[in-house]
Amino acid sequence: MPAQAAAEPDTTARSDAQPVVACQQLSKVFKDFWLRSRARAVDRLDLTIHRHEIFGLLGPNGSGKSTTIKLMLGLLRPTAGRIAVFGKSPSDVATKKRIGYLPEESYLYPFLNARETLDYYGRLFEIDHRTRVKRIDELLDMVGLSHAQHRPVREYSKGMQRRIGLAQALINDPELLILDEPTTGLDPIGTRQVKDLILELGRRGKTVILSSHLLADVEDVVDRMVILYGGKIRGEGTCDELLSVHSRTTLETDDLDEDTITAIDTLIRERSGGTKSLRSVRAPRQKLEELFLGIVEQARTDRIETSGVQAGGPTAAFLRAEPNQGDELIESLLTTDDPETPDASTVPKPANAPKPASEQSAEVIDSLLTDDAPAPATPKPASPAPRAPEDVDQGIIGSLVDDGDGETKA
Repeated sequence: MPAQAAAEPDTTARSDAQPVVACQQLSKVFKDFWLRSRARAVDRLDLTIHRHEIFGLLGPNGSGKSTTIKLMLGLLRPTAGRIAVFGKSPSDVATKKRIGYLPEESYLYPFLNARETLDYYGRLFEIDHRTRVKRIDELLDMVGLSHAQHRPVREYSKGMQRRIGLAQALINDPELLILDEPTTGLDPIGTRQVKDLILELGRRGKTVILSSHLLADVEDVVDRMVILYGGKIRGEGTCDELLSVHSRTTLETDDLDEDTITAIDTLIRERSGGTKSLRSVRAPRQKLEELFLGIVEQARTDRIETSGVQAGGPTAAFLRAEPNQGDELIESLLTTDDPETPDASTVPKPANAPKPASEQSAEVIDSLLTDDAPAPATPKPASPAPRAPEDVDQGIIGSLVDDGDGETKA
């Protein structure tokens, strides 16, 4: 028995070792009507994205970022090369339930409100009613749209549409989350919240692909990144590997007086033989984002009213906590097939209520298939008796039929 157990493969280790996305010599060439090559968006791309990784996909406009994402989603077919998502082809339907996607532009139904929008996408993922309601409440609170959940999406600003778009990308609790320019149109508060959410999802063990032109936002959250240009990778590595400048050293101390700074400069020159010196001395600056958020937080503390987006709540509970199989089993036992529609057998029917069309059709089919003699035809109601003519002036009738000689016809 021990030998047999040792021979069994470790499926867990293999699952963790398998990359979420793997591209091998991936190419995509767009052609014109005459099948002539018009643009090579992706050029022999070799890329691997591992599980539990926050991955940055960077590059200028036209570098192939959005095309690469569409190839991962199966929205485009590669011209050459291979690509696998969760070990399968991107066109495999079963993998779609494991992916959340926020496109560069939020394409939403303008006549639906926020709650209806999230409910619609939850239905597409076949999420039961009880879970949908719970997740919608948590997501609306997380993105700060609970107060505007009943307003049509067409009345939303661009930033509010990005918030509801982010919520729809998370409604299915995806294993792989692909965000294409997620902070476009968001204020600094929303931007900070999106970055915190990405870090929270990374700590939970999800895989996140982030494509953005805001390099500072990417720098704050990603574990590893690639920089594309002309459809090819021009730089790849972690933030420390790509951003560290090894030719200089930064020292940070408490506030120093001029004499101490001069002494430090003299020491550096003596130790280096005059080849090195203290290049600059300046007081550190906080980021503009930190200043902005500090002012807003102070205004909220002072309870200053605003008609804009309210502060987003904490990360949705279903995104923060690991799924509990026991809870899922209990939910499945308590959830009916269609909790929104009451069971027809339990609803009392009025005595004079008409039969449903399906029952009427069934009765007609049964009557056509029966071998018994047809039922006697229902007698038609007797036609009403003619009404007696009302009293009329016979003299007037006589004058009408008079032949002109003063005599009437018999």
